[in-house]
Amino acid sequence: MGRSRGVQGTRMAEEDEDSRLALRAAAGDGGAFGALLERHYARIHRIGWRLLGSAAEADDLAQDVCAGLAARISGWRGEAAFTTWLTTLTLNAARDRLRARGRRVARDAVWAETDALARAGSEARAEETLWLHGALAALPDGLRETAVLVLDDGMAHAEAGEALGVSAGTVSWRMSEIRRRLKAFAATEEGAVR
Repeated sequence: MGRSRGVQGTRMAEEDEDSRLALRAAAGDGGAFGALLERHYARIHRIGWRLLGSAAEADDLAQDVCAGLAARISGWRGEAAFTTWLTTLTLNAARDRLRARGRRVARDAVWAETDALARAGSEARAEETLWLHGALAALPDGLRETAVLVLDDGMAHAEAGEALGVSAGTVSWRMSEIRRRLKAFAATEEGAVR
């Protein structure tokens, strides 16, 4: 219980710092804007990589989001945590890119880094990683985005819901649906192997 409070307290302190920096950046403080980019660039890139499937596309997405953030920062009003607001911008930019290149190509490209991960880890771990990434890539967009934010980025259901524009209950349902589909996918594969 004490550890949970410590993590929550750290997160709240980070959110407070983000809010202070965002307000200063919106007022034209370049140093505050730079600090925000430094704090969140890796997260923007990670979400982009997971949704778009390649480091190069994630690089482009992160650059676009960061460049656009300079003009959009004045639109942040503090109704949501800065991280949630930024995640929503990142998701929308990734969705735009996916639409632009077409769904079929996007689905084939999602989780392309799996091969590199497979080679880097042990053979059993590599097989598990390949299977999981393949199964997640087969999910519909809404479920895949939810999985990235909750499982990969560690967002709470309420926070992910806010970023996705759905309720926390919908995120909980989606996570349940993801588990159900992964179990069904595993059972189907197991039956095919026999």
